Amino acid sequence: MGFGSYDESEQENREYDADLDDDSGVNTSEHNHEGSVDFEIGASNDELLDRLSDIKDDE
Repeated sequence: MGFGSYDESEQENREYDADLDDDSGVNTSEHNHEGSVDFEIGASNDELLDRLSDIKDDE
């Protein structure tokens, strides 16, 4: 059996218990942060689109 090949019989009868209580998952509420972030772009949409056009032309 070469690299990347597999035996299809190994894939057919796999058992998986969806009700298994496993604590190995990621705890997404471990680090809750509250606050806000403000961005000041300082350029109009037209200026940004012109700059994007210049960047694309350089490629």
